[in-house]
Amino acid sequence: MKNLQKMGGIGALYLAAAYIVGMVGFLAVVDISGIVDPVQKVASLAENQTILSILHLLVYVVFGVFLVVLALALYDRLKAGSPAIAQVAAVFGLIWAGLLIASGTLYNEGMGTVIALSSTDPAQAGTVWLTIETVFRGLSGVEIVGSIWILLVSWGALRGGEFPKALNYLGVVIGIAGLLTVIPALFDIVVMVFALGQIVWFVWLGIILLRGGSSVEA
Repeated sequence: MKNLQKMGGIGALYLAAAYIVGMVGFLAVVDISGIVDPVQKVASLAENQTILSILHLLVYVVFGVFLVVLALALYDRLKAGSPAIAQVAAVFGLIWAGLLIASGTLYNEGMGTVIALSSTDPAQAGTVWLTIETVFRGLSGVEIVGSIWILLVSWGALRGGEFPKALNYLGVVIGIAGLLTVIPALFDIVVMVFALGQIVWFVWLGIILLRGGSSVEA
């Protein structure tokens, strides 16, 4: 299905772009991660509500939608050569997409709720936000799910003779890095490998899907 492959290619390129937007937006434009006091954090949310809403929409919700398209395109691409792996990979891809969509929606809805509450009870708003933020982090901190998906896609592609081997080996490295994020001492290093590696992987994959190449390349 050429149309699905091209849609998957567009989706992969969007995911790469979303990672870049997220890094710039959350680190350079509006970084509230260092605010410890919950009341102050809610006040910062109110000051930056528009940009934060846009960022979470683009980097989580829309990301998840395009991830669904890419996961289905890759399943379609890999199912002939590695049917079982392709099926399991598709499941993990869809789970990852669902978690991201849910987390982005939760953040934006929760942010609106606590901002409204802060006008009458700032302390209570801060307490509510702590709960919302905890759930958000639990949903969005899904490097493990994403890592398993990338590993399975790369493994299936290697077995089925799809995509350049270098791309598939890169996917294996990215997947392993994501799994290693469970080790606190390694987190800061491997999470950057996971994030930056995905940008390269998504761009490379997107170009291949758009071009319609089907065989293993050097």
